[in-house]
Amino acid sequence: ANAALTSLIASGLPCQPFYFYGFLNRSKKDKRAELEALKWQAATIIFYESPHRLKETLAIIQEVLGNRKIAICRELTKKYEEFIRGTVEEVITWASQDEIRGEFCLIVEGTDEQQEEGPSWWHELSLAEHVNHYISEKDIPSKEAIKQTAKDRGLNKREVYQAYHVENQE
Repeated sequence: ANAALTSLIASGLPCQPFYFYGFLNRSKKDKRAELEALKWQAATIIFYESPHRLKETLAIIQEVLGNRKIAICRELTKKYEEFIRGTVEEVITWASQDEIRGEFCLIVEGTDEQQEEGPSWWHELSLAEHVNHYISEKDIPSKEAIKQTAKDRGLNKREVYQAYHVENQE
């Protein structure tokens, strides 16, 4: 047995399809960016989380993903196994009342909303301007900004690197 699949089945949320993510980054900024990337995921999402980061992670999930259905499962297959089901808001209330112990699986409902189509916000920007936007607005290093720009545009990172570092210097 593994905690992710056991949690998914017991969550009461759709089991198919599902997306196993694992642990989110420890940094709030990086965690928020990871959740932004998952915002339009239609599949049920599975995360692992430690007890001392649970409250912060739930708050960021609510901020980025909204008040979706969620199940948190702790101490699976052990004496104090527990399942808490509800909305993110309800689970945050639960987490603020009790002492948090044990390792957690968070099972988060996917979205049924479609990402808005149409010209992307970066449509009129050059590659260099797109990278610079992430560096200045999101306060991330150029390496990460290049990676995100490549992802946004469906390009190879090398192409964006070339345009940003080599062609931009000429």
